[in-house]
Amino acid sequence: MAQGQSRSSNQLVVPQASQALDQLKYEVAQELGIQIPQDGYMGYMATRDTGAIGGHITRRLVQIAEQQLSGGSQFSR
Repeated sequence: MAQGQSRSSNQLVVPQASQALDQLKYEVAQELGIQIPQDGYMGYMATRDTGAIGGHITRRLVQIAEQQLSGGSQFSR
């Protein structure tokens, strides 16, 4: 890896959201019955599992955005 590069090229538009997204990742994994390694490194996990987590996170974020755009203030899970 070149100097100054991180493992992921994804950059958060709102860096303060990092902790909330990490929490969401662990919540979704728990709901799906998928164990995330204690060190947080997901490189050895099955692609199917990481894809399922990512897909569910995306659906949840879209749902939250739709509720906010419609003026709703409750977040359902």
